Amino acid sequence: MTIDEELTLLDTQLRRLKIEYEIYFSNPTKRPPTDVEWKVLSLLRKFSDGTRMSFSQRFRYNEIAQRYAIYSDLWRKKARIREEGYRRPQDALLSVQGVRPEEHEPEHKVYGVGHKTSEEQPFAVEWSDAHAEHDLVEKLYKVLTEAKQKAGEAVSGNIDSFTTFVQKKTSQIQKQYKCEKVEYSVEVQDGHVKLKAKAKV
Repeated sequence: MTIDEELTLLDTQLRRLKIEYEIYFSNPTKRPPTDVEWKVLSLLRKFSDGTRMSFSQRFRYNEIAQRYAIYSDLWRKKARIREEGYRRPQDALLSVQGVRPEEHEPEHKVYGVGHKTSEEQPFAVEWSDAHAEHDLVEKLYKVLTEAKQKAGEAVSGNIDSFTTFVQKKTSQIQKQYKCEKVEYSVEVQDGHVKLKAKAKV
């Protein structure tokens, strides 16, 4: 099974786990779906180092792991409420709607991949001549467009216009900071995808 196929399996198992937990919390006689969760955790552990994955595969993995971290935090809170009873009106609301607005961020990380994963581990490449490093430019463009699509943001331009842009940006930074190389990174901050460039001394 290829890495892409295993990531697809992980995504499918996480969707199934979410459904199983919804059934569990709506039915007092159900047992928690620990077997499905074990399968999800096993796959998350398997790819947690990210060494065998491409840029786009790591981005996909991080997005799935981020969703699991958020879901897991919600399930933990709902399980606590289920065990202790509804102490506040907001808790009863939580059991129906999911997570309250101020609690969208998980309190813990999962295998080094938490809600700030994309900020902490941006996808980065560097070059001195964007034209000569066309393969890297293509990789950066692919990661950027995939990130924007996943975030629901519009993708403008094409690979040619992007190449022209980074060529000009690279020359501008090299002249301004008198550096040889420029590093570009794709980061997700507050749900928005950002392309950042900085001089490499």
